[in-house]
Amino acid sequence: MKESLMDVICCPLDKATLELEVDEADDEEVLAGTLTCTECGETYPIEDGIPNLLPPDMREEAAA
Repeated sequence: MKESLMDVICCPLDKATLELEVDEADDEEVLAGTLTCTECGETYPIEDGIPNLLPPDMREEAAA
């Protein structure tokens, strides 16, 4: 995920701003980390450079 995407993505639950925490990056791309909603506090993982913005209940269904 490129950090420039932070300007256009938002929390899917309440449309609030997301805060980026980078665990692993390569040049300008975030490979692993977490996006946290500044309003509701929900967290969304970034794995292999792909942010998972599914709401929590849908994430659990997709993993099953």
